[in-house]
Amino acid sequence: MKSWRVLLLTAPILLAQEPPAWQVAAGGKMAFEVASIKVGPSDAFVPPPFPLDSGDAYAPTGGRFVATFPLAVYIQFAYKLHLTREQMEPVLAHLPKWVENDRFAIEARAAISDPTKDQMRLMMQSLLADRFKLAVHFETPTVPVFAMTLMKAGKTGPGLRPHAEGPLCDKAAPMPVLSGAGLPDPAAVFPPACDVYMVLKGPKGIRVGSRNTTMELIAETLSGFSELGRPVVDQTGLSGRYDFRIEWMPELNRTPSPDVDSQAPSLREAVREELGVKLEPTKAPIRVLIVDHVERPTEN
Repeated sequence: MKSWRVLLLTAPILLAQEPPAWQVAAGGKMAFEVASIKVGPSDAFVPPPFPLDSGDAYAPTGGRFVATFPLAVYIQFAYKLHLTREQMEPVLAHLPKWVENDRFAIEARAAISDPTKDQMRLMMQSLLADRFKLAVHFETPTVPVFAMTLMKAGKTGPGLRPHAEGPLCDKAAPMPVLSGAGLPDPAAVFPPACDVYMVLKGPKGIRVGSRNTTMELIAETLSGFSELGRPVVDQTGLSGRYDFRIEWMPELNRTPSPDVDSQAPSLREAVREELGVKLEPTKAPIRVLIVDHVERPTEN
């Protein structure tokens, strides 16, 4: 059986031989008690009960997992990856077409009644290895990155503040009402819920934000915007949970037009002015996931 060795992730972690901290904290290897996999129609979509992203947003399900997605989505969820479409394209180019095109309906149940989201990830890793014969390993090449550091020691910008200073997470705020510019009122709670990342695009620019997140996840989010062109590594030294939001106008959208705010900052300007951090080009070791082997599963 042919094997594929593919770069799947560029994200700042530690040494290749060390498991990620989240995986250690979640308890190491885990597996679903029972699981069913079926191939669905090409347009099939069954939303999961919680986001299959690298964030912390989670709704306990009593240990039940139900979703219909391409295999590529399950891999990203299982290994806590944050990849944009542009970052996925070179990956998919080297994998069998069915990895992206075929949709797999997965129904599974954990042996424990209240697993965390990270424990669900570990169970998905075992499921992919067992049923898709997915084999991966990690490497740590040194590549060009942006180091995210504070502009002034101990001081953040107006768009970045400790979560404890912002709205509580006990209940979601109302969904923001969009203005004529396509963006919410600046005074509105954004995003309305904690632990999720929200991106809104309008003729006046883009707003991105999250509440109750970490600086590492903020760096991951910035890494996903093609305007920067390289991964972002958090070197702010800030720990704990934060709320952030930034707004900017993509360079490609800066065409003369009444609908375009020519004074809106670029992404790098917004990072400096709103977050109070700067992005300095450097090189750093980046943990990458290599896909060595994958097979189409048998249905059950």
